[in-house]
Amino acid sequence: MSVTQVYKAWMLLLLLSVATTALTLIEGQSQLLMAGFLLAISGLKARTILRKYLELSHSAFWTKLFDLVIGLFLSIAFALYAAGTGA
Repeated sequence: MSVTQVYKAWMLLLLLSVATTALTLIEGQSQLLMAGFLLAISGLKARTILRKYLELSHSAFWTKLFDLVIGLFLSIAFALYAAGTGA
């Protein structure tokens, strides 16, 4: 992986972290909606790390498998949060 790609991945992770922080500062929004956005950002961060730093982008099989597992995990986490809040 080139240095440029590492910097691009790092910048994306930094921007996603800023977005996470910004979402936590917003008041008056639905907590369920905010939880969904935070989980989606977490999924994007995990995908970036797996594809860029661990170089899973070279293998379509492993990329799809990890995308599926992360997607299922985040969906279950969201469903449990929604069930726990009574939404």
